[in-house]
Amino acid sequence: MNRIIWMGIGVAIGVIAFRKITEAQSNLGPDGLNRAVGRLADGLLDFADAVREGMQERESELRSALGIEADASMAVAGRDAVRR
Repeated sequence: MNRIIWMGIGVAIGVIAFRKITEAQSNLGPDGLNRAVGRLADGLLDFADAVREGMQERESELRSALGIEADASMAVAGRDAVRR
């Protein structure tokens, strides 16, 4: 009876080890590297979008607090004219 239990434990450990090894091999290949870089790039883009949204929100709060709402459209138009 003890041998059957130990054999079952050994088989379970072998299956787990085999799965971990195949997973590690797929992550180390070119496809795994592409997936990792893609996830990193997506995360950075999401972070940059969140920062931009926060900046725009804070800028509008500051403009309304300072009472320069009307000048905002003129300033944006002026900036666009300078860029062109």
